[in-house]
Amino acid sequence: MKDFDELRSVLELERIEDNLYRGQSYRTPWGRVFGGQVLAQSIHAAQLTTPDDRNLHSMHAYFLLAGDIELPIVYDVEHVRDGGSYTTRRVKAIQKGRPIFTVQASFQVPEEGLTHHVPMPDVPPPEGLQNDQQIGESLRQSDPDLYKISRIERPIECRPTRGSEQYTSVSTEPRQNIWIKARGSLPDSDRMHQVALTYVSDYNLLATALLPHWPIANKEARRERVFMASLDHAMWFHRPFRLNDWLLYSIESPSASGGRGYSRGDVYTRDGELVASVAQEGLIRTQRG
Repeated sequence: MKDFDELRSVLELERIEDNLYRGQSYRTPWGRVFGGQVLAQSIHAAQLTTPDDRNLHSMHAYFLLAGDIELPIVYDVEHVRDGGSYTTRRVKAIQKGRPIFTVQASFQVPEEGLTHHVPMPDVPPPEGLQNDQQIGESLRQSDPDLYKISRIERPIECRPTRGSEQYTSVSTEPRQNIWIKARGSLPDSDRMHQVALTYVSDYNLLATALLPHWPIANKEARRERVFMASLDHAMWFHRPFRLNDWLLYSIESPSASGGRGYSRGDVYTRDGELVASVAQEGLIRTQRG
């Protein structure tokens, strides 16, 4: 997908019956449903059953089975609670009669309260930084694999603050800062921007857990085959934002062990406001040959 106009068509759901919706998948180069897609479609399904005056403030999800991109996904929404200020929904994504994903999401009527947040990291602004495609092009001869990955069209533009250094270092710490911005237009709707950021939040989390172990340019590491898959995903929305503007996705991986990698991230506006936080654990397995 080249921009968010195409993504919006994927996120649109067909209503089958009360609390039942059907969504389609786009063809990923790796042959499985992208986790960000099922996350975003599930949240959109929950939104369709929630009063318009309530926005998503948290979600907790589990990836159960790999999704088949050849088949539609059915989303079954359960009304867990409808309170005066909070609404809770549980969504089950189904293929071939089996759940492949489940999420519980909580929505809140906006209200005033105490406010604080940790400061944004001190990083270079997005202007003057290379995006993923430009970085891949600069490594076309030295790293054909990375160049091929960089050719994948995405509805989001990513500009890592470390540029190509991140991919050419022999080893690096499990931390990265990436400026992100939607390609194309998004409507002026808090709900749609929350769905869009939910989709984008699955980018780069497990890749950050790999940084100390498998730098992309490390040819020795290519003797190993690495299999990665998301296991769970949590997200909290703190303040309104717009993905039409640059946001900083600051990610770190505090731990990897037991065939799993754990990463967490904070999302800031250009002005330094913390607007969302993310946490994910994923499967990371290696095999010789």
